[in-house]
Amino acid sequence: MQERNPAIDPIEFELFKNAIFSVADEMALTIHRTTYSGVLRDNMDYSTAFCDAQGKLVAQGLTLPGHLGSMPTALAAVMKKFADNMHEGDIFALNDPFEGGMHLPDIFVFKPIFFAGRRLAIASTICHHTDVGGRVPGSNASDSTEIYQEGLRIAPMKIYERGVANETFFTFLERNVRVPVKVFGDLRAQLAACHIAEQAFLDLTRHLGAERIVALMAELIEYSERMTRAAIGTLPDGVFDFEDFIDDDGIDVGKPIRLYVKITKQGEKITADWTGTSPQVKGAINNTWSYTRSASLCAIRSILGVDIPNNEGVFRCVEVIAPPGTIANGVLPAACAARGLTGFRMVDTMFGALAKMVPDRVMASSDGGNSGVSIGGYDKNRKPFIFVDFTCSAWGGRPWADGLDGNSNIFANMAGQSCEVIEAENPVEIPCYEFIPDTMGPGKYRGGAPFRRDYRLLEEEAVLQVRSDRRTFRPYGLFGGQPGKPSMNYLDPDGANTVLVSKFCMNLKRGDVFRHEVAGAGGYGDPLERAPEAVVKDARNEMVSLEAARNDYGVIVDPRTWTHDAAATARRRAELKALRRGLTAPPVLRQPWPDAIAAE
Repeated sequence: MQERNPAIDPIEFELFKNAIFSVADEMALTIHRTTYSGVLRDNMDYSTAFCDAQGKLVAQGLTLPGHLGSMPTALAAVMKKFADNMHEGDIFALNDPFEGGMHLPDIFVFKPIFFAGRRLAIASTICHHTDVGGRVPGSNASDSTEIYQEGLRIAPMKIYERGVANETFFTFLERNVRVPVKVFGDLRAQLAACHIAEQAFLDLTRHLGAERIVALMAELIEYSERMTRAAIGTLPDGVFDFEDFIDDDGIDVGKPIRLYVKITKQGEKITADWTGTSPQVKGAINNTWSYTRSASLCAIRSILGVDIPNNEGVFRCVEVIAPPGTIANGVLPAACAARGLTGFRMVDTMFGALAKMVPDRVMASSDGGNSGVSIGGYDKNRKPFIFVDFTCSAWGGRPWADGLDGNSNIFANMAGQSCEVIEAENPVEIPCYEFIPDTMGPGKYRGGAPFRRDYRLLEEEAVLQVRSDRRTFRPYGLFGGQPGKPSMNYLDPDGANTVLVSKFCMNLKRGDVFRHEVAGAGGYGDPLERAPEAVVKDARNEMVSLEAARNDYGVIVDPRTWTHDAAATARRRAELKALRRGLTAPPVLRQPWPDAIAAE
């Protein structure tokens, strides 16, 4: 780590810092405005970044923390292969999980930026594409057992050379994806974002000069490192570990998969060591090292100051260890299309360990990460359709407030797709989209509320692919908080209501309805310490039933006035505390109002 460069004026530096981050944000807005697919435009499953000439991350757009550690890893693979064989007008792409990528639907696009013949920076984007081929529409099936089933692997390659398109690449891609219009539209959005970045950066370079720009980028990275080391230095030294379990991989059903992390904090550095995590599995939930690194960085970054820029300087202070051949770092031929599930769960595992270090900064378990739902097939004219939805739900209870309701996992920063847009663009109807009462983990600060969403197929037939978890191993609570309720999958919920496993592929017929219920997030702190007024508010909003108010929180709510009975509440809480200590039999509670009113 270097000291601050005294030759750089602090005001000039601050203006540059805001300018370069604005470039990364403008790239993100460009993709949002020009992309074709719902998974990008509405779910916003993409990221943008700006790197220096050596591939070091300088600025990241306000996009997915899940991609925080992936850009440098992917770009390093490009730099290793092409070294100095980069020219003005060249554009590179890759998606190979075993050479810099994460999973096949995530395609990276990089554009080196030159000024007066000198490479100064690299514009970087990553987008989740609707389809990249493979055995299942959407290319993200959790029941694939090897990478070769999942679609096209794109090694680091030039897709434009000195401004000329690589027609072989584009032809090959077109012939191997089900929805080339969407895929090519989304690729053009990435190219447009890189072009916007190039123009903005060149304008900035003409204003400041090439040498000044290089010095300012280097100083921005050093600035982040100094701030990160200072922030880490205030944390307590020690070793903090945690384990959690994924229910199964969808192939060996019912066989738990261990996630284990040991965080060592010493001075101004943190190490996250995933040694002890399960060996890689048959199903498609194996992580790449870059995604494990992203999960680790995301959790650590969230307990540091909000004013630290996200770039290479942060990475220098955090070491991530993930042994090859484990679910944290799969090797060939590991399937990884549904690796998002494992990545999200790793953030929760990290938080479990960090809660031992800084309990006042860490939330309880989230819903376990967004669930993936894909529905794909062909209409009566044999035209393909693919709908990809990542359902984003809830944060765990926090040391100072409830978990967020209906909000994306902190690792994703994604949005839910509009029901009206889904129905307008896909042969799918959404008859139900609502919060689920009594599913949040009780606590002094309860977990965030999850939701259920129904999908009715309107075409003749389609393939449904689902990636979910947290059914057996529910989202954990912290410091007396209770776990959230499990996730569930159903077929025909208003009829036979058949319970489905958490990870599967199956055929749907016209009129079939699939329902997914996201898991509730964990609570933080003792539920009997929750403010009665907060319980009354949740009961009035139908988030918590009167029964759960009595049994989980010890609060007696009068539904006629929407107030609580203070004396009855005190007695009930005393009874529940005694019950915890095993001093009494479960009490019979008599309501102070007629059953008919309580039922209403």
